[in-house]
Amino acid sequence: MGEISIKINIADRVYPLKVNMEEEEIIRRAAKLINDRIKEYQENYAVRDKQDLLAMSVLHYATSSLKAEKKVTVEDSEVADKVYQLDNLLTEFFSKS
Repeated sequence: MGEISIKINIADRVYPLKVNMEEEEIIRRAAKLINDRIKEYQENYAVRDKQDLLAMSVLHYATSSLKAEKKVTVEDSEVADKVYQLDNLLTEFFSKS
């Protein structure tokens, strides 16, 4: 699929982008998440400066991303350990035969 031109609004600024068609929905959803987070911070904190709101939003999503990466790494490690244990059990079982 080809590239398309879209306009994304984040924090009351419009950003023209060229994106692959299959990425358009994800990018629009990401922009909506960012705008929703900015709105939440505006409503719950005495912060009005868009730069501060954007920085807080970026920190939130970067932290979430790092937590997810860590969780995947831990889960991958646990799966690898289980596979290793299973391999040892099977090797032991078949070597007795």
